[in-house]
Formats: sequence, C-alpha cells, structure tokens
Amino acid sequence: MQKVCMTIAGLDPSGGAGIVADIKTFRAFDCFATVAITSITFQNTQGVFGAVHQSAETVRNQILPILDDFEVSAVKTGMLPTAEIITEVGKVAAEYSLKNFVIDPVVRSTSGYDLIDDDALRSLTMDLFPIALIVTPNIPEAERICRIRIQSIEDIKFAGKEILKLGPKSVLIKGGHIPLSKLPDDEVISVDENDTELKALDFLFFNDTLTIFASPYMRTQATHGTGCVLSSAITACIAKGADLRQAVLQAKKFVTNAIKTAPLMGKGYSPINV
Repeated sequence: MQKVCMTIAGLDPSGGAGIVADIKTFRAFDCFATVAITSITFQNTQGVFGAVHQSAETVRNQILPILDDFEVSAVKTGMLPTAEIITEVGKVAAEYSLKNFVIDPVVRSTSGYDLIDDDALRSLTMDLFPIALIVTPNIPEAERICRIRIQSIEDIKFAGKEILKLGPKSVLIKGGHIPLSKLPDDEVISVDENDTELKALDFLFFNDTLTIFASPYMRTQATHGTGCVLSSAITACIAKGADLRQAVLQAKKFVTNAIKTAPLMGKGYSPINV
C-alpha cells in the first residue's frame, strides 16, 4: 500500500523549491503527497521578491482534514515563517501524536532572502525541535541556530552537538557550503562512486555517533531546492520503513543524481532535476 507523506511548507511558483519540490520528490519515491501551504512566495530562479504568509488558523485548517482522513506515515516541515504558525503546528503534532517528524529549518533562500524572523526561529527550536526525528540545517542555518561562525569540521561537530541539546533525536548538517579535499578520520560513507578532488560532506549526529556522507562537490548553478528535496526524500524513505542512516543515504544519492542531471533553466539558480 502506498505510504502517505505530508509537507507543511511554502509555495514556490517557479516549481524549484517548497511544496512543489516536495510533491515531486514524494512521487519519485512512490509516496502519496499531501500538503499544507504556510506562505505564498513570489520568486523565480533569480530571487525571492516577497511573500504573503498564511494565518496559523488557515494552516491548521489545512492540516486537520488530512490527518482525519489519511494515515500519514511521515511529516516534513519547510518554510514556517511565523511563530504563530510554528506554535500551531506543534499543537497539531501533539494532538495527533504525529511520528516521523522531519524538520528542514528553512531560514534563508538559495538567493539569500530571509524567510523567517528571530521570534519564529526561537519558536521553531523550542516548540518543534523536541518532537523531531531529524533536523536538517545547512551551514548558514546551523550558524544562525547556534549563533556561531562555522569554518571547519570541528565547528560543524560543535554545532551538531549544540542542536542535539535542543531536543531532536538526530541532526543532519549539510556541509555543501564548505567543500573539502581531505576526508576526516570519522566514519565516512561514500554516496557516489565518481571521485572528485573536492567533496561535499553531510554530518549525521544520531545515537551518540557521527556518520559522514561524502558526495562529489559539483560546481553548478543547479542548486535551487536541494534542501527541500533532500528533506522530502528522507521523509519518504522513513515513511517506507528505512532506518535513519539508510534514509539519509538514499536521499543523498537521489539529490546527488538530481544535481548531476539537472538541465540549466531560468536565469539564476536552476532547479535540480526531480
């Protein structure tokens, strides 16, 4: 039977990120997609030009009929732009005892547009991180959550431990912003057989262990939606019964191929190939 996944996130009309990317990713993993829109953004591959956020009540009223009708196997959140929306999502999660909660702490777009204010970020870490199976920040997001500069592997390890203190069961820090030529001594899992001098490393903190996933670093403009697709792929794999490390590995392979095969579209950061 097809598993049902839910995404609670923003709408990107250009189709590269947000719920459109989530829906495409769920379908690629043969999962049925349900959605709740938190914000309607105005954007294309070149940037984000504004947004109209939904009310907390509107978001709640989108979610409840789905949960009353479907057996949702996993839920992911993307852009949660206000503290009120985040608090409401937390209430719904508690009321329905939602499991397999994946949080992509979207705070800034690929083009550099801030998508969440400080009050919302505090609410995100206090209300939702404690119920998360996994949180998936990239380097800039981890910097903002921890209020530090991340310039090395040791900084990433420190940030991962600090985010774990906020309550999630696991943390995946995406290290694509700091490509490395030398692999660390920790356990490293290769995502792609193609060898490149520079590697993009993702760091999974789970059960008092650190697992590093290494994939080729690709110099490309096709990066729009990578975080959304990765977290959606993890969500789908978990919904289908994969354990956490296997879900991350499958998701990483999917995203690596989506970047590698992406045709360049638009005039800015092109969507990856989902």
